[in-house]
Amino acid sequence: MDRLAAMQTFIRVVETGSFSAVARELQATQSAVSKQVAALERSLGARLLSRTTRSLALTEEGERYFEQVRRLVAELAEAEGSLRQGEQQLSGWLRVAASVGFGRLKLLPQVRSFLAANPAVKIDLRLNDGFVDLVEQGIDVAVRIGELADSSLVARRIGTSRRALVASRQYLRSLPKALRQPRVPEDLLQLNCIVYTELATQNAWTFHAGPGAPVPAGTAVTIRAQGSLQTNSSEVIRAAVLSGMGVGFSPTWLFEDEMARGDLQVLLPDWPAPEIPVHLVSPSQRRQSAKVRAFAEHLVAGGV
Repeated sequence: MDRLAAMQTFIRVVETGSFSAVARELQATQSAVSKQVAALERSLGARLLSRTTRSLALTEEGERYFEQVRRLVAELAEAEGSLRQGEQQLSGWLRVAASVGFGRLKLLPQVRSFLAANPAVKIDLRLNDGFVDLVEQGIDVAVRIGELADSSLVARRIGTSRRALVASRQYLRSLPKALRQPRVPEDLLQLNCIVYTELATQNAWTFHAGPGAPVPAGTAVTIRAQGSLQTNSSEVIRAAVLSGMGVGFSPTWLFEDEMARGDLQVLLPDWPAPEIPVHLVSPSQRRQSAKVRAFAEHLVAGGV
């Protein structure tokens, strides 16, 4: 039995709560994963997991062993990573998570250049606009846009994201002339706003008056945007805005090319939205490997 591999498998079974999930990760059969954990139990002379047809639970011995072995495996990975970093040779898999739009438009070019610079590294890029449990999914590092709610994560701020209110010229031409150039945020209540539901603020859109606004600079105004479409997908927001369905309140990176070409018009330019932070986060129970640190430095250098 490869004891280190068995310990790593045991850790992932506990973290995911599932033999089948770990089997998918390892591209192995569920039976093989179960046998590996059983062999570890036999070698220790202790039962680590209590198995039923519906669930897994740590035994008292399993709880003690899990905390100790998780620290040990993390320290081994850190030691190996330090050696490879010293040799300037990074290798192995790096699991990275991000939202769909950011992953496609901003992260993928950085992944491409990182892989070119580190040919022994492989990246498993997982894109999802919904909540992702980093421990359960075995994610090494994730990009999170917005204020962080989970204080248990190890976080590094790598930048900010600017938001803008945008609409296609096609949509604006369909409006009465008086509505084509809103002057204050309240004017948006007469427009069809496309709402992104994955934000913690939902349809609460906040703006701050700039020097050209008709109220004192710095005045904050929040409206409850309303419209005929809401979605949990940034890609749907992008497609809906570009097809002239309404107004989007989105990160500027989602429409960089279209804004540069003039296909979209920025509304309320005198009412900028607060910038939102961009963080790289990792599970606290895993020490950041040399690959994670190198990837973070690459993203910062690349201006993500």
